[in-house]
Amino acid sequence: MSVTADLMIYWGVILARVLVPLTIPRYPLPGILAALILDAVDQTIFQGLSGVDLSGYQGYDKALDIYYLAVAYIATLRNWTSYAAVRISRFLFYYRLVGVVLFELTGARWLLLVFPNVFEYFFIVYEAYRLRWDPLRLSARRLMGIAAAIWIVVKLPQEYWIHVAQLDVTDMVKNDLLGYPAETPWGEVFSANATMVAALFLALAILIFLLQRRLRGRLPPADWRISFQPDAHLIRTDPQQRQLTTRILANRLFDHELLEKTALISLLVIIFAQIMPAIRSTNVELGLAAAIVIIINTLLSEWLARRGVTWQRALRQGIVMFGVNLPVFVIVSYLRYGAISWANLANIVIFVLLLSLIITLYDRYRPIYLIRFYGYAALDAISDA
Repeated sequence: MSVTADLMIYWGVILARVLVPLTIPRYPLPGILAALILDAVDQTIFQGLSGVDLSGYQGYDKALDIYYLAVAYIATLRNWTSYAAVRISRFLFYYRLVGVVLFELTGARWLLLVFPNVFEYFFIVYEAYRLRWDPLRLSARRLMGIAAAIWIVVKLPQEYWIHVAQLDVTDMVKNDLLGYPAETPWGEVFSANATMVAALFLALAILIFLLQRRLRGRLPPADWRISFQPDAHLIRTDPQQRQLTTRILANRLFDHELLEKTALISLLVIIFAQIMPAIRSTNVELGLAAAIVIIINTLLSEWLARRGVTWQRALRQGIVMFGVNLPVFVIVSYLRYGAISWANLANIVIFVLLLSLIITLYDRYRPIYLIRFYGYAALDAISDA
């Protein structure tokens, strides 16, 4: 394969990992499962590439993992009708972000065991339940029980296995079970063991069928037909009311929204800068860049909102925010290091693109959350305060 083809595959995978999570707000379960699968197979795809330096991809990989989790969290603001579930997911998401920041600053791998990624599986369980049943059936106590079960039974062993013991399931399956070297492509392994793979899939299908039959009589009656789109079960928010909410929020510069946005952007800036290749900055410089981005984005969004400007398309808003944020980081990098290499510029562009997309989605879906759980009367009271 030529170097050009290898580069196209390499950047195609990165582009897919940027675009696929953007489906999560409208198709939560398929979107996050697709992001998970893409994260799992990217290294397998790269095994056949010979003309691309993959040494920097690990940084992209970690940043893109955080990126799709952030999109999933913002999707809860858009779609989830259970206030208790939103609050639990908010805690789990930010708890994990804090743990990742501490790990990247200290290098202590045990921190990832203390701050496990429970949010992701909690999100999947909620969305799987929502396919057939109204999540409002689940009490706050039961939701906390689900989160605790995921934390103790699933994530603690998994985080220990991956981050503390540093064992690799892929290598174990290839080496110990199948007797292949770790670098052997999965396609070759599957083709050589086609009968066994087919038998495993058949056994899994039979197990799912038997489990479904056993649970059919014990599960409550379904509330609706299966739909992967939450919009099928939600009362659609009037765009004019969303615009009114945005303008009401614009009347108060310092509020809970700004506090959460500050926390979100600050944590993401630190994480992205620590793990992405060729991004070299001190904590002071990162804090300065985050503060400038927060101030500029907030002032711009609220200045436009007060003048009745609305974003009919998220893409248009994202492009504007990207155009506003990119010069900030380019200038900070130039003042720190002088000339900027093309490699460093490419990393800055990806860094700012991910950040701008997250900010855009947050600004679009936060008003929906406020309307759903606080109502217009509460927002009017906020505007009069």
